[in-house]
Amino acid sequence: MRRDPEPCTDSSSTGRPSTGRPCADGEAAPALLRVRGLVKAYSSGAGSVEAIRGIDLEVAVGEFVAIMGPSGSGKSTLLHVLGGLEPATRGEIWLRGKRVDRLSPAAWAVLRRKHVGFLFQFFNLLSTMTVADNVELPALLAGATPKQARKRREELLDELGLAAKAGTAPAKLSGGEQQRVALARALANEPSLLLADEPTGNLDSANARDVLRLLRRAHAGGQTILMVTHDAKVAGLADRVVSLFDGMIADDAKIMPAPRFGPHDNQTPVKNFLELRG
Repeated sequence: MRRDPEPCTDSSSTGRPSTGRPCADGEAAPALLRVRGLVKAYSSGAGSVEAIRGIDLEVAVGEFVAIMGPSGSGKSTLLHVLGGLEPATRGEIWLRGKRVDRLSPAAWAVLRRKHVGFLFQFFNLLSTMTVADNVELPALLAGATPKQARKRREELLDELGLAAKAGTAPAKLSGGEQQRVALARALANEPSLLLADEPTGNLDSANARDVLRLLRRAHAGGQTILMVTHDAKVAGLADRVVSLFDGMIADDAKIMPAPRFGPHDNQTPVKNFLELRG
């Protein structure tokens, strides 16, 4: 996958071996996404309602961050604003070192084609296109040649176990297969940032496990992911969990690897635990 040129990777922050240049002493992994004072307000009959209320957030290159919170806390709104699907009311959004919150809708569309992938709960596949066309389209829009887009599509569908479905219409696929196609489409343009909005919320447990396994594999390959979820088990795949409440960040916690115990220890191992950061 294409990545930003030679970022350093801090393996201590992810709990995984570094897949890129290791960070030197005192060097922090660069922020791929930086948000300052972000506000999103909607007009209503009673005035203005703020769905996002002054959020500050950073996501490092190669980091997997889960966004959690109760219904109505602003999770999906935040993701849509960060991806330029809705305009911010106030605040700053920096992506790959460039401020993007002031971009026009057309400029946002170009940015998404090149650097942002979206994975939605309800798939959003184009029903009039085959699986192959759905996956190839983002790569073509990002500037790949037809040969490059076809090669990328073949690699992704093979990796996701869908090579035999390339000529099939999305409506003829199961829900789990449609979500895997949606994941292939989201990764087809080799995005700097993958935004996933409840990617398992519409799947049964077996298909949800498959999608999560594929997200984990993408992350292990260096993909930066920002994922909204209501499921603590799903959030457990991430490096950090950011909790929203009433449009504000209530907690920001790093997920630490579980301690390893010897065969004679009487302690009960846990899968992971949260180290609160403030």
